[in-house]
Amino acid sequence: MSKVIEAWNVHPTSTWMRGVRPAQPVAFVEELGSWCVYGYDEVQQVLSDHETFSAATAALAPVQVDEQFQQGDISQMDPPEQTKYRKLIGRAFSPRVINQLEPTIAKITEELLDAVADQGRMEVVADFAYPLPVRVIADLLGVDSKDFHLFKGAAFDIIENMAGIDFIAGGEDAEERVHGAEQRLQPLLDYMFEQVLERRKHPREDLLTYLAQVEEDGQRLTDREVVNVANILLMTGHITSTMMVGNTVVCLETEPDKLARVRADRSLVPGAVEEAVRLLPPAAVLSRATRKETVLGGVTIPKDQMVLPWVAAANRDPLKFDRPDEFLPDREPNDHISFGHGVHYCLGTRLARLEGRIAVNALLDRFPNLRRDPEKPVEFFPSVDMVGVRSMHALLD
Repeated sequence: MSKVIEAWNVHPTSTWMRGVRPAQPVAFVEELGSWCVYGYDEVQQVLSDHETFSAATAALAPVQVDEQFQQGDISQMDPPEQTKYRKLIGRAFSPRVINQLEPTIAKITEELLDAVADQGRMEVVADFAYPLPVRVIADLLGVDSKDFHLFKGAAFDIIENMAGIDFIAGGEDAEERVHGAEQRLQPLLDYMFEQVLERRKHPREDLLTYLAQVEEDGQRLTDREVVNVANILLMTGHITSTMMVGNTVVCLETEPDKLARVRADRSLVPGAVEEAVRLLPPAAVLSRATRKETVLGGVTIPKDQMVLPWVAAANRDPLKFDRPDEFLPDREPNDHISFGHGVHYCLGTRLARLEGRIAVNALLDRFPNLRRDPEKPVEFFPSVDMVGVRSMHALLD
């Protein structure tokens, strides 16, 4: 078992996080009403074959999300429709655009660390891992920092009420929780809608203006599509990075010998970030729907079935990874699939990795004695389908 999993009892029902391999790479789980996929090769096959395993799973979910949330939701699309949206959005995340953000990310990082330096302590998530990517993506979109409170509330609602595995399985209060979260998300939708209308009238040099004006084959995104694309970028653009930074810090702090190695050899920082993402993937499970009967891992799955590729299990498959339960910052190669695979490979991967490298290096530079506050345990988000630190109190001197 990984030391970080053992130390904080992360998701106790996820046995693959405790060195226990599922008996079969593919199995039907009655309580979820879904086919769970655990093997690395099998998960990769699901994510690679969109003609068999569709991303459009909403129709199979026991609770239907309001239609206004679905327009422009690229995570629920397959090619060729998904290709059009991915082209539009992908231009804004090109290597050139992301590389130009490095000075901005470094500046925001230093400002956040300056704010806690004299306090002698920090809450790693609230003070740093959360506001850093939020400020970056908000700056990219062109929204005002005074409105950040809307983003955090929306993000936590998605994690705790709309992204849980019990949402897929149903459950007594699933509908109430989902629709309650929709109502609480409405202020963010209204806010972003106003921002889009403003960009239509008064264009700026920002991502929202780009989304409002960009054309593909003579077609533009509707106002509602721009709102939802922007919100998806905002949510996924900071939830994943927040968890990635927090998880990397916890992995390093849990193993002081590894922390000392990385601190002494900064060439290991990118590898430490990648390894934390492998061991503690922010998106532990994805979802797909079978378009036709198929055979996967020697098992026949009928048409119109919910399929759950467990990334967190695939990333620990001993057939793919040597010593899969250890945190190895120098692991090479590290072909984890935490950022997805195939046509839905995460567009923000390059930005997330840049933020992670800058953030971890800055923490190591500024606080050579950074360590967990022994009086306050680390807390992880409870939803088993997302693996991320919710709270970590640290001492700085």
